[in-house]
Amino acid sequence: MVVKHVNRKGQTFYLHETKTKTGKPKYFFSMKEEGVLVGSIPEGYEVYENPDAQVFLRKRLPRFITDHEIAIVRDGLHRYAKDRHCISDVREKHVIVYYSEGDNLYQKVLRFTLIDEDQRCFAAERWCFLGSIDNWINLSGGGELARLIERYAPHIGKESFFALM
Repeated sequence: MVVKHVNRKGQTFYLHETKTKTGKPKYFFSMKEEGVLVGSIPEGYEVYENPDAQVFLRKRLPRFITDHEIAIVRDGLHRYAKDRHCISDVREKHVIVYYSEGDNLYQKVLRFTLIDEDQRCFAAERWCFLGSIDNWINLSGGGELARLIERYAPHIGKESFFALM
């Protein structure tokens, strides 16, 4: 059976294999069904869909964020940033929140970083959009993820977001 992935836009991507110049396998996703299609995901790899719905095969990353914590972020965004086109993505110890004004081009706005694995304590940061800085601005020293979402998610897509410090 061929590996395929339907992204959140409903587009179907198929996993293909080619060879590098040295003969090693190289994998990529394409919407085309022609070519050398792959029947299973290679050992140590995973399918990854980025915030703009592009699909990739990447090496499996270590998991620090639990499924429950991902659900807290998604539920919190639905509750506190309703109708604001937000999605979240997990990168190692970070849960990154992206926002779109409806044009399907997402930009990072908030990040929750796991700072204490035993206590499951997170720090909150917001993205600075000043061209000279382009970095994360610390919002909190640490706290419970649900409370941080409740505090900062209502500001996404509003003028008040830029006053968060």
